[in-house]
Amino acid sequence: MIQIQGDLVYLENSNENKKQLYRIYNEVSKELLGVGTISLKVDIENDLITFRAKHRRAHRSTSLEKEVPDLKQKLDVQLSMMFKTRVKEKLEGELGLEVAAILRDYDSQTQLAFTNAVLSR
Repeated sequence: MIQIQGDLVYLENSNENKKQLYRIYNEVSKELLGVGTISLKVDIENDLITFRAKHRRAHRSTSLEKEVPDLKQKLDVQLSMMFKTRVKEKLEGELGLEVAAILRDYDSQTQLAFTNAVLSR
């Protein structure tokens, strides 16, 4: 599952690893957002795991965006930060990975999110 070469840690790009990563991402999504994703693609490239997800738009989110757009933006930022923390906890706790950083970008207009996990030794 995990390979070490010099200072870099690599996660094997296998179907089993991807299944575990899909499960973790969707669990965090359901836990924090109340719903899973419409689509999810996972790529493993050496010490980088990339999740490309299209999320479902929550009805209350649409209402909030119309009524109080500034609050909706603050909520999106806070949820994104919480999402990064939970993904890191699960990758380390459940898969035994050491994560140096979680980088995430979310576009509320398209509901697309890119989450990158950088592995460390």
